[in-house]
Amino acid sequence: MSTREIPIRDALQEAMSEEMRRDERVFLVGEEVGAYNGAYKCSRGMLDEFGSKRVIDAPIAENGFTGAGIGAAMMGLRPIVEFMTFNFSLVAIDQIINTAAKARLMSAGQLECPIVFRGAGGAAYQLGAQHANSFEHYYAYTPGLIVICPSTPYDMKGLLKSAIRNDNPVVFFESELTYSLKGPVPEEEYLIPIGKADIKRAGSDVTLLTWSKNVFLALQTAEKIQKEDGISVEVIDLRTLRPLDKETIFQSVAKTNRVVILQEMHQVASYGAYLGHLIASEMFDHLDAPVELISSLETPMPYSKALEELILPSEDKIRESVQRALQ
Repeated sequence: MSTREIPIRDALQEAMSEEMRRDERVFLVGEEVGAYNGAYKCSRGMLDEFGSKRVIDAPIAENGFTGAGIGAAMMGLRPIVEFMTFNFSLVAIDQIINTAAKARLMSAGQLECPIVFRGAGGAAYQLGAQHANSFEHYYAYTPGLIVICPSTPYDMKGLLKSAIRNDNPVVFFESELTYSLKGPVPEEEYLIPIGKADIKRAGSDVTLLTWSKNVFLALQTAEKIQKEDGISVEVIDLRTLRPLDKETIFQSVAKTNRVVILQEMHQVASYGAYLGHLIASEMFDHLDAPVELISSLETPMPYSKALEELILPSEDKIRESVQRALQ
C-alpha cells in the first residue's frame, strides 16, 4: 500500500467522508460540526460536500441531539454523534447507557442501534476540572457498548470506519492533544478489526499496557529506558477496551513475566484496576512481580499547569514502575 503522512484530524475526516460517500444512511451531528468545520476541524469541508441534512449543526443540547441520533439509528440510519468533549457526554449518559446500549436486549433483537459517539476525551492543557476527565471506564463498564480508544492516525481512520459499519453502538475516544499529530495512512481503503490490540514496540523484560494518547508517552519512555538502563519494554496499545484482546495481553505477559499498566484516569474503580485483576487472576503463575498501575492522582484537575503535570502520568512515574517490577 502507498501511504502519506496526515494528521489525526484529517484521518478522522477521511474516515467519515468515505463512509458517507459509501452509505447514504450515514450522517454527522454535533456542536459546530458544519459551518465551523468542527471544534477541532475534524469535519472540515464535509458540510460543503454533503449538505446540511447530513452534516447537522446541533444546539448546545447533548441530551437532545444524542437521543435524536439514537432514534435515527433505530429507524435504520447510521449516525455519528460528535461531542466537543466527552465530559459533555455526561449530559447524555442516560441516552447512551439506558437506551443505546440496551436497545437490542430489551427489544429481543428487534431493534439495532448502529451509532458512533465520538469526540475528545481526557486532559489537554489547562482546560480545568470540567473538561479534563477520562471516562472510558464509564462506557467500558456497560455491556452492549463497544469502546474504542485509538492513538495513531492509521488506527483512528481504520477503526472509525469499522465503527461506522458496526451494527452496535460504539463509543470512540479521541484526544484533543493529538489531533495535529501526523502519521502514515494508506492511500487505499482499509479497515482495522475491532477488538484487536497492537504491539507498538516489541520487548522482552516488561509489558507496558496503555491506550489513547498515553501510547506516545509509553513509546517515548520505553526508548529512553532501553537506551539508558538497558531494559527492553514491550508497549501494547489496547486500541479497544470493549471487547478486549486478552490473547495479545496474555501472550506478552507469558513472555516478559512483568506488567505495568498506564492510564490517565483515577485508580479507584478504573479500567486499569480491572486489567490488573484480570492479569493477576488469569496469568498468576507467569508473574514474577506484582502488576504495577500508573494512574492520575485522586483529585479533580486544577487549572494550574504546574499542578496538572503533577497529577497526570509522566515519564518519571513510568520509569519508577518499570524499575519496581524488575526488582
